[in-house]
Amino acid sequence: MNLDNIFKNNEKWIKEKLATDSHFFDDLGKGQNPELLYIGCSDSRVTAEELMGAGPGEVFVHRNIANMVISIDLNVMSVINYAVENLKVNHVVVCGHYACGGVKAAMQSADLGILNPWLRNIRDVYRIHRNELNAITDEEKKYDRLVELNVQEQCVNLIKTAAVQKAYRDRELKVHGWVFDVHTGKLIDLKIDFEGILKNIMEIYHLD
Repeated sequence: MNLDNIFKNNEKWIKEKLATDSHFFDDLGKGQNPELLYIGCSDSRVTAEELMGAGPGEVFVHRNIANMVISIDLNVMSVINYAVENLKVNHVVVCGHYACGGVKAAMQSADLGILNPWLRNIRDVYRIHRNELNAITDEEKKYDRLVELNVQEQCVNLIKTAAVQKAYRDRELKVHGWVFDVHTGKLIDLKIDFEGILKNIMEIYHLD
């Protein structure tokens, strides 16, 4: 990659934006009001705004390896709190993707050094759902299903947070789980049962 081309592309992008809207950057500088927080994977093939057809200012984005929502990760927790409590987003999406390297690495027994504690959270997802996953004989289908189950469990982790619970009570914020199919380009809605999950975990995870 020639990095000089990046700056040329930037200049071209500026001209294209100004050609269609002369106030584009003036408006951009006035602040943001996104409706949606997107928590996705850092994979270079999965670009949040592009796959949704969204523009600057429409989506607040956080990305990490395998789209994880881990309670002791101050990065993701800070993003969630800021997006939910300050930006007042009404939707939070966890978006995984098929062919996820992080999920695949978690399915292997290799020692991956500093990645071990991060990937252990995905291995915990496998442990929770091992009966279903072990019944799948096709390794690729098992891999795809773990991607989906990982999204589901990260949505559960989101619903455990005080910020999300409070926003649900105050303005009916919704949590969604999606998967991006890198082979077809399709976004798949896993139709996470937000209310059902919330009801199921409230005995232990209820936070005022």
